[in-house]
Amino acid sequence: MPQRLTFIGALAALLFLGDYALRAADKPTHQRPNILIILADDMGYSDPGCYGGEIETPNLDRLARGGIRFTQFYNTARCWPSRAAILTGYYAQQVRRDAIPGAGGGAQGQRPGWAPLLPNFLKPLGYRSYHSGKWHVDGMPLANGFDHSYLLQDQDRYFSPQVHFEDDRKLPLVTPDSGYYATTAIADHAIKCLKDHADHHADQPFFHYLAFTCPHFPLHALQQDIARYRGPFRDGWDALRSERLGRMRKIGLVDCDLSERTPGVPAWDSLSDDQRDQWRIRMSIHAAMVDRMDREIGRVLDQLKAMGALENTVIFFMSDNGASAEKVLRGDGHNPAAPPGSWQSYLCIEPGWANLANSPLRRSKIFVHEGGISTPLVVHWPQGIRARGELRRNPGHLIDLAPTILELAGGAKPDTWNGQPIPPAPGRSLVKVFTKDNTVAHDYLWWFHSGNRAIRVGDWKLVSEGDNGPWELYDLEHDRSESQNLAVEQPERVRELEQAWTKHLEEFRALATRDLPAK
Repeated sequence: MPQRLTFIGALAALLFLGDYALRAADKPTHQRPNILIILADDMGYSDPGCYGGEIETPNLDRLARGGIRFTQFYNTARCWPSRAAILTGYYAQQVRRDAIPGAGGGAQGQRPGWAPLLPNFLKPLGYRSYHSGKWHVDGMPLANGFDHSYLLQDQDRYFSPQVHFEDDRKLPLVTPDSGYYATTAIADHAIKCLKDHADHHADQPFFHYLAFTCPHFPLHALQQDIARYRGPFRDGWDALRSERLGRMRKIGLVDCDLSERTPGVPAWDSLSDDQRDQWRIRMSIHAAMVDRMDREIGRVLDQLKAMGALENTVIFFMSDNGASAEKVLRGDGHNPAAPPGSWQSYLCIEPGWANLANSPLRRSKIFVHEGGISTPLVVHWPQGIRARGELRRNPGHLIDLAPTILELAGGAKPDTWNGQPIPPAPGRSLVKVFTKDNTVAHDYLWWFHSGNRAIRVGDWKLVSEGDNGPWELYDLEHDRSESQNLAVEQPERVRELEQAWTKHLEEFRALATRDLPAK
């Protein structure tokens, strides 16, 4: 009788998990791939070497040579909506994590009860989940399904954070002379989690969300890293944009001209020698931050190799938005006498160098022209992707990561969560694109952030800048740099795409307001 009760209890547990868990039970967990998402913050489309940049990124380049690179992959133009898209599989406006008229939302928005984060769907499939770095999602990591977390909330201090957490518990603030550097600390935590996983949970697959804060402003970097980049930016942003474009064309990443220089950015040749020196150091620091991130990624890859997990780990590398043209001064302020890049300085790359970082594309972070929403995407999985160094031209979006990961893990979302039906998600699994240059088609891709609007249908993109700005129309097949506005020539196509953009806005507003919490 006790054995019968045990069996009935086990069966009841399986029934409680529902078809979702039962579907996963037919595949041993140790055969499922591990998943590692590596997310940069404010890194431009062409910053890494494997996307045409002059910054040394040998570890990302190695992943690209051993895997695939997407040429037309998109984010949301800003940090918090991108993180919502990655971890939920929805447009951020659908889950109230970006502002939408009449629905609220934004950086402080609270997700609906039917929109849990990805680890909650992976847990019934046998996965353990870890988070290291930036968060910028509502709630705390462990309360949202992660098993361990290091959360760095202070975006103004790479050397001395005042707000950071481990496993949802606040840690003491760090003094500037401690030897702490955020990029290294984030990688340290990731390696710590991986070692613990190898020691105590080697029979389970893992999901690790490794979210670096760099190269987000302020420009803070180790002085020895900055010293390596005193020379590469001597020729200035105009010449270097042309050089990047040449390398990108040779690789096959783009086939377009340079976008126009961002309005307000002077020609490099018009600057005085002193002005050029002051600008060069900023890009040197930005490059040093990307370089250091690549070195820390290398340490994480070494740990994966040491624990025998590299071959069956699917690694995704991307950026949350385009490089930032913002000019910001906050945190501990800026001491002009302090060494640039040190904790007492506070500098940004501003529009001139953001124009380079996003080459050859137009605009930057916050804007939904191509420079604000285009990201590199490198996918590396030796055991599952035979392609080596190939390009994938399939347009995709961060909303595609969740369905891709769930397919790789052998599961799918359940029909309900917290007693609420889960609405259909807009993302598409990219798994079939891994094997060859197949097409995973979206009916549309959609953007709305800080008044900036865009929709892409096929190769046609409609975009506007700022609240009620005029619509611009581009044929991305022939004009990825958005240099030839065809809106006047094709008014009917503009009307059709505008109607489609508005239709989806209303759909997203209805979903976001369906179960708004009572005030």
